[in-house]
Amino acid sequence: MAAPLGSPFRAFFRLSAYVGFTFALMPLQAVAVALRLQLRETLPLWYHGRCCRILGIKVERRGRRSAVRPTLFVSNHSSYLDISVLGSLLRTSFVAKAEVSRWPFFGWLAKLQRTVFIERRARRTADQRNQIVARLEQGDSLVLFPEGTSDDGNRVLPFKSGLLAAAACEVDGELVTVQPVSISYTRLDGLPLGRHLRPLFAWYGDMEMVPHLWQLAGLGRLTVVVHFHRPVRLRDFASRKALSDHCHAEVSRGVARALAGRLPTGRQQKMAA
Repeated sequence: MAAPLGSPFRAFFRLSAYVGFTFALMPLQAVAVALRLQLRETLPLWYHGRCCRILGIKVERRGRRSAVRPTLFVSNHSSYLDISVLGSLLRTSFVAKAEVSRWPFFGWLAKLQRTVFIERRARRTADQRNQIVARLEQGDSLVLFPEGTSDDGNRVLPFKSGLLAAAACEVDGELVTVQPVSISYTRLDGLPLGRHLRPLFAWYGDMEMVPHLWQLAGLGRLTVVVHFHRPVRLRDFASRKALSDHCHAEVSRGVARALAGRLPTGRQQKMAA
């Protein structure tokens, strides 16, 4: 099946609106962060919801989001779109590899959302944990992508258990809450996305971002399923590795169900962002 061709007019309109909207709000967010205003958390939530609308993304939510603060959300990672998708549902910051901070434009946005930048090297594991723990102890919820890189949207890569070391931290005498989250890119203009078309939205390997983003922005309306699984704590497992394996299994099952078009047991909750 041939890949659908996007509209250059749609791509130009969407990206122009996205960039203009973003630049207009960046000074406001910078002030909110500098002055430690509550707006620094609520503005990104509103911003990402509007960005999803601009880019033609419909978000379907399944399961209940953890209401505990802080929560460490553990998710698979397929695309730069994951940031706006999750950002439209959660008052949170993200954990990202250090090189993202040096990216033009997107690096600025990451800093304005108070992203935790880490060097993903084995000898820096203790530093990584300390950075994440410090933010959790401040009461900030975080999104962690423990695959360590982005996948192709068809499968979930193994989780690096070292990145879950922060699950051992305590806030007010209680171990931090961990919630597995599955993100699945399922439909384009209402039609199921096959495994060969999913890389139109997934960004991985040596793909160049600008051509990928241009093609993506020119396509139709994308449906993304976000499934929040049952929250857990490290005390529920024999080890950090067991917690990592549990999160990977939950996220993998959620992705497989969404891509197969199956609903989870229980009531389905939807949110169109």
